[in-house]
Amino acid sequence: MTDTAPNWHKSTYSGNDNDACIEVADNAPSLIRVRDTKDHAQGELTATPAAWAAFTAFAGAQAV
Repeated sequence: MTDTAPNWHKSTYSGNDNDACIEVADNAPSLIRVRDTKDHAQGELTATPAAWAAFTAFAGAQAV
């Protein structure tokens, strides 16, 4: 884990109608954090930058 406080921002891939939104904190060099915008109590998903890049590449390829 890191001592850097997360700098949360709404993902650019979140829906415009606020029904499917996620927030991403990517200000720590060794950790990417993702959480539900509306339900912070559910916690967060954490991944290394390499794992996050692989996930987003895979997800992007599936959206075609």
